[in-house]
Amino acid sequence: MRKAVLSGSPSARRILSRDATHLGSRRLKRKEQQRAINTRVLILKAALSEFAQEGFEAASIRNIAERSGLQHPLITYYFRTKVCLWRAVAQYVFAEIRALWDQRAPAESDLAPIERVRAQYQTFLRFTLEYPDFHHFVLRENKPGNPRLAWLGKRYLKPTLDRFLPELRAAQKAGQLPMTDPVLLHYMLLGTISVLSSLADEMRLVADIRAHDPGIVNEYWQLIETTVFKRPATS
Repeated sequence: MRKAVLSGSPSARRILSRDATHLGSRRLKRKEQQRAINTRVLILKAALSEFAQEGFEAASIRNIAERSGLQHPLITYYFRTKVCLWRAVAQYVFAEIRALWDQRAPAESDLAPIERVRAQYQTFLRFTLEYPDFHHFVLRENKPGNPRLAWLGKRYLKPTLDRFLPELRAAQKAGQLPMTDPVLLHYMLLGTISVLSSLADEMRLVADIRAHDPGIVNEYWQLIETTVFKRPATS
């Protein structure tokens, strides 16, 4: 009864109305925030393809707008310059792969070094197939004196290498990986793993191999397992 009386009073109605307004405002704000996040991701994915396929110099904001289906001014609203957009793309894709690595091989897990290595490189294989432009995005910047490569190296490439080296060395010490410079081993694996995404069109053209087919992905990973990790082939 008390609740019914209060809810019918003028002051209570004002409070309820104010609370409803605040609740509606918060919901609207959350929707706007989510819409902004979705728009940014759409731009970043379109820009990843543009930078990977055209290179930084030839890439254009107008082409990115066309790829994303958005208006040109909206791109520059979120990213003032092409450099800002390129850096945001790098931040986005490396954050995505780091999150997947942390999920598959958490730092606090008790996985053996060789299992951490396998889990993370296998995750990278699947990541490159989900983001087939990633490899070319990075490869495009491999030019002497390129400031973008220096930025990538400091912010993402060197920390990625540092993440893998201790586990590679530990697995080598246990006799579970080839005894060679672990840096060379890391880059060999990156190159090998990237083949399915980077040469997917060629493989389909000359051999009718669909690189994204789950069966092909599994078969390719088994090949890596037997040749690099020396594991027996599974049926």
